[in-house]
Amino acid sequence: MALPEGLRSTPFSTRYADRVEEWIDVYGHAVPLTISDPAEEYEAIRTAVGASEYSMLYKWHVEGAGAVATVDAVFSRSVRGLGAGRVAYGVVVDADGMMLDDVTVAVLAPGHVAVTGGNPATQEALAAHAPAGTTVTERRDEFAVLTLQGPRSREVLQRLTKVDVSGAALPYYTFLREAFVAGIPAQVNRLGFTAELGYEIQVPRERALELWDAVFEAGQDLGVRAFGAAALMMCRTEAGMIMGELEYDHTVTPFECRMGWALDFDKGPFQGRDALLARKDSVTGRVVSVVVDAAPEVAEGARLELDGRDIGYVTMAVPSPALDGATLGLARVHRDAVKAGTALTAVAADGSKADATVRPTPVYDPDRTRVRA
Repeated sequence: MALPEGLRSTPFSTRYADRVEEWIDVYGHAVPLTISDPAEEYEAIRTAVGASEYSMLYKWHVEGAGAVATVDAVFSRSVRGLGAGRVAYGVVVDADGMMLDDVTVAVLAPGHVAVTGGNPATQEALAAHAPAGTTVTERRDEFAVLTLQGPRSREVLQRLTKVDVSGAALPYYTFLREAFVAGIPAQVNRLGFTAELGYEIQVPRERALELWDAVFEAGQDLGVRAFGAAALMMCRTEAGMIMGELEYDHTVTPFECRMGWALDFDKGPFQGRDALLARKDSVTGRVVSVVVDAAPEVAEGARLELDGRDIGYVTMAVPSPALDGATLGLARVHRDAVKAGTALTAVAADGSKADATVRPTPVYDPDRTRVRA
């Protein structure tokens, strides 16, 4: 299917465009909702290896003598304290402590820090704190990023590189900057958005198709399958992983969207720190997992009631294979409804009602053992 008018192609899209029946807009790029059967794509992620791309995410490169200090002034966790080859996941908030973005940060060199996220406001914040001689440049058009997710992702990747990508050599939330994958210079990050063992492979954009072809040749006997946004959303909902403009927006703080753990108040000043400290004990809401006795398309966006009182809404709902096909959602709710087992009523846009129950988050691999394998 042809790409929608007004949306940009991605580095890998020519390899699957003819199989796509519906595209979605991700930061101005056309991204497939599905490439094949979404159930099969999900199964590949959970049992073998799925391949997809994250090229659309913004990639801000902060360079110069003040690079580390610049990112430290904005990011919620310590950049100065990052060890070599480590990646930190955290948030960027505004001066009032309200969410702007959830991002990853990697120090590539003493004067070079890479920040990956989804809101241009992050670049504005970085630029506002950059001293003379330190630059902030968005460089996503230079790179292609292919993610491998699933219990056999390491086997596929290891077939393509001489670098040791074992769990001991490349633990969760670390990266290798100067690796060669299929003979292509690459940065390999051990990250993911699926609650599975996974890697991101970043290569020069002009070599994207070489990487794609090499991955699918190397992983053919291991069950590698391309996946689209629908399968990814099933995985991330089961994993309780948040997304901007869904589980958070500019009206909430990190405490309300399960990101309070990422606030390092001991590191010193950062944008919004004082406001967050002032709000810490007055949090009124929370993101929770809910099972809804209705079809996903009915449950998504439904208002949630507790004893007849409106206490929140479902941000996204999917059929959850981990729950035998039950409709699972993430929801923004008042603190009165955060306890697992709380019985709620979901009220859909058409006025129909269904039972809903708060579940512990995440519902899949709650101890996060699979991503650390």
